[in-house]
Amino acid sequence: MTQPPLSADLAIAAIQQQCSVDKDTSLATSERLIRQAAADGAQLVVLQELHATLYFCQTEDTSVFELAEPIPGPTSRRLSALAAELGIVLVGSIFERRMNGVYHNTAVVFERDGTIAGLYRKMHIPDDPGFYEKFYFTPGDASFNDGRNGFTPIDTSVGRLGVLVCWDQWYPEAARLMALAGAEVLIYPTAIGWDVTDDPEEQARQLDAWVTVQRGHAVANNLPVIAPNRVGTEPDPSGSSDGIRFWGNSFICGPQGEFLARADDHSETLLSATINRSRSESIRRIWPYFRDRRIDAYGDILKRVRD
Repeated sequence: MTQPPLSADLAIAAIQQQCSVDKDTSLATSERLIRQAAADGAQLVVLQELHATLYFCQTEDTSVFELAEPIPGPTSRRLSALAAELGIVLVGSIFERRMNGVYHNTAVVFERDGTIAGLYRKMHIPDDPGFYEKFYFTPGDASFNDGRNGFTPIDTSVGRLGVLVCWDQWYPEAARLMALAGAEVLIYPTAIGWDVTDDPEEQARQLDAWVTVQRGHAVANNLPVIAPNRVGTEPDPSGSSDGIRFWGNSFICGPQGEFLARADDHSETLLSATINRSRSESIRRIWPYFRDRRIDAYGDILKRVRD
């Protein structure tokens, strides 16, 4: 069946929540906010990174792999049923068990009928104090995208979604590749926060950098950005640090980086906004970055270091 033409306006929602050690509790919070978003008219709802669990990457612990699930699996089936019941496109996040020894940090996009429109497996994997993700996650590949580049948008009934995950948000290459492949919006489910021992000035600099780089991707690619992040302080299970205070500040911005909605640093929040699809096209006509790209001069971008 041919899809009807997409309307110019798209109602979107991003969910900022605190997570629990218990999956059912976390997912119940997600479900309550998803239902509220749908009741408010959202057509596209985006959840934060690893929203079903605490952020377990503060330590390296092999028992944590028991949290991983296949896709389809319990969490994906629950989100699938919710998308179908509410008639929304839903972006969720799952600690995916792909096979013995291969696990991914995976964003799953569910269509309005509950089918899986596509997967995005996190490509850039950090390994920093308190964020030991390389211990848990294999970098993504192109296996779900018909052999195409891993940075491939996912086609849905509400448009072509450029889904990335957290650490990917610091890389202009990822955003640009999604834009070049026709993404109509950039989406960054996130779990990022402060070392609680950092001084307030350093915390402010980190938060400002996080917001600025993503708004920069919006500006450089003339695309809206949806960036939901978690809130709450989560202890370090090992006791070797004071844990992480997740800084929230989830936001939705337009294709010139303008804020359409923004959350605070501590509240459970449902952000809502309406984006106009035609704005990216009109902005690209007067700010023609893509026309003026010097692709003949960018070969060295594929080198680790320019000598």
